[in-house]
Order: sequence, then C-alpha cells, then structure tokens
Amino acid sequence: MTISGFFLQINRNSADLVSSASCSSVLQEAVASSSSESEMVCPHAAAPSCHGKLTLIAAGLLVGGAAIGYFIGQKLAKNKARCNHHVKLNTDKVVDTVDIEDVGEKKAYCRCWKSKKWPLCDGSHTAHNKESGDNVGPLVVKGKPAPAES
Repeated sequence: MTISGFFLQINRNSADLVSSASCSSVLQEAVASSSSESEMVCPHAAAPSCHGKLTLIAAGLLVGGAAIGYFIGQKLAKNKARCNHHVKLNTDKVVDTVDIEDVGEKKAYCRCWKSKKWPLCDGSHTAHNKESGDNVGPLVVKGKPAPAES
C-alpha cells in the first residue's frame, strides 16, 4: 500500500489520530489477493459516516470552488463593462449641454469616452476601434450656416 492511500481519521472514543487505509486501496488489495468467487466488501461499511463524510467534503469543495469562480467573474465583468474610465468619475451621471449657437459651423462630439478633450472628439475612437473591433465614431453637429452677405 502506498503512502497516498492513507488518510487520517479521528477516533471518537479516544480522540487519538489513527492511520487507516482508504476504502479504494483496501478493495484493490482484496481483489488482488482473493479469488473471483469472493464478495468485495468495504471495510468501512459498518461505519456509514465514512462515505457520507467524503461525499460532503467533495460537494463542499465543488460548491465552494464554483462560488469563488462566480464572484471573481462578477468582479472582473463589472470592471470590463464600464466604458467611461476617466471623464467626471466623481458624478453619478455625465451630462453636458451645448447651445446650438455655440456650435458654429460644425463640431464633433465624443461617443467613445476616450477623448482627452471631452466632450469634443479628438480622434481617440480610432485606436479604440482597432483595439476592440468596435465601430464607434463621433457625433457631428452642424450649426446654422451664416447668412450670406449681400
């Protein structure tokens, strides 16, 4: 029997640690040393808590690992879902108002949240589109043409 085939079991009567063979390794030895007519019996069948404990430990590890993976995934998804990483982060909502008279002939407004001249577009969407495969561009607002002089 190998060292990895052993595990420690707490003896409830004396609270001593006793080294005992695991169910699978004992069964393997029984099969190897007995004839095919004999019946295989788990040596821990009299103590049903052995298999129950192992099942609970396995289920606990599975559920715990799934929960940890879920919470890590949620945390990472929240960080990636955010599109605004540097414009007015201290406010609940970014709102800018522009009067049409202030537009002049034409202005381009950023829609990718990457512009360093916010709210005006500085062309940062080009690098963003190459990096992410997105197709975002600016909002172009045209003002009223100046009246022709006669």
